[in-house]
Amino acid sequence: MRSIFIAAALALCFTAAVSAQPKPVDQTPNAMAKPAPATFEARYEGGIFGNSAKEKGTLKIDDANERVIFYRSDKTEMFSIPYSALLVIYPDSKEGISKTGNVMSRMPLPGAQLFGLMNKSTKYLVLRYDDQDVEAEGTANFKFDEKDLLLTFLNTLGPKAKMVQRGDAYYRSKKKPVF
Repeated sequence: MRSIFIAAALALCFTAAVSAQPKPVDQTPNAMAKPAPATFEARYEGGIFGNSAKEKGTLKIDDANERVIFYRSDKTEMFSIPYSALLVIYPDSKEGISKTGNVMSRMPLPGAQLFGLMNKSTKYLVLRYDDQDVEAEGTANFKFDEKDLLLTFLNTLGPKAKMVQRGDAYYRSKKKPVF
C-alpha cells in the first residue's frame, strides 16, 4: 500500500515537471502580415497652432519629404509636421458612456440606469512636436476608429522618423550637450 502512494507521488511530481516547461517562442516572421496602407482615416481633434477646427480627413506618411501630412476630406492639405519636429508619438484611449446609453439612462423607467453601463472606448493618436516657427511645443490629437490602424500607423511612423520605441510609444531621445 505504501509503495502505491510513493509511486503515485512520483508520477505526480514528474507530470508537474514535464508540463512546467515553456513552449519556445516562434521566431519566424508572419508571412500573412499586411503592408501598411498609404493613408489612414482619422479625425483631427486639435493641437496645431492656427488649426483649431475639428475635421475628418486622412493622415499620410510622406517619406520623400520626411513629414506627416493631414489632408481634409476634400483632399486639400491642412498641415504637415516634419519627422525632425516629432518628440513623442503614442496611442491613448478614453472610456466613457455612449450617447445612447447616457440618454436612455435618464429616462424615468425602472432599470433605465442599466443603460449607463454602455461603455464606449475612443482611440487617439497623440503627436508631441516642437514647432520651430513659433519656438513652442505642441500636442496634436487624432481620433482613429480602429485600434489596429492606430498601432499600424505608430509602428510605421516611429521607425521612419528614427525614433526609439518604448512599449507602444516612440520618442526622440534628447541630445547630450557638447561642451
